[in-house]
Amino acid sequence: MNIVSAHSAKTKHWLLGIVMLVLVLVCDQLSKYWILNIFDLPEKRSVEILPFLNFTMVWNKAITFGMLGDALGQYAPIIFAVVAFSIAVGLFVWMIRASKRCVVLSLGAIIGGAVGNIIDRVRFGAVVDFIHLHVSGWSWYVFNIADSAIVCGVGVLLIDAFFRKDSKH
Repeated sequence: MNIVSAHSAKTKHWLLGIVMLVLVLVCDQLSKYWILNIFDLPEKRSVEILPFLNFTMVWNKAITFGMLGDALGQYAPIIFAVVAFSIAVGLFVWMIRASKRCVVLSLGAIIGGAVGNIIDRVRFGAVVDFIHLHVSGWSWYVFNIADSAIVCGVGVLLIDAFFRKDSKH
């Protein structure tokens, strides 16, 4: 493969990452708009959708699993947004430089999810969480589409890192 075609393939991967980022961001923000303004979940608080799935309104002012929610006081949303934005910029640089399609798509999903949650923190001072899975007394934390994209993206990056055949990366 010559240099021009290698550069072209890398550009195509980068563009796929941008498409994934935008897709995740749009789906996340549309779902939150629907939950807040059309379904009116803040008024309903919690609605059973399926025996194992509820839509439950949670305004997450903290980070994962509610950590550091009270420790930073009123400045928490700003601090969390700035930190998340800084990480997203670093991930974006990684995405532009990455050559593997699965890595680029994973990074696009993570960045799209991070930006979706940053938008919430700036607009509302908290992240809009509403998906609540539960089975036989077991209950997962309430999350959103952005969180799902971040978790899935990180999962794919970990799988790639552990099972990669090329040790140069």
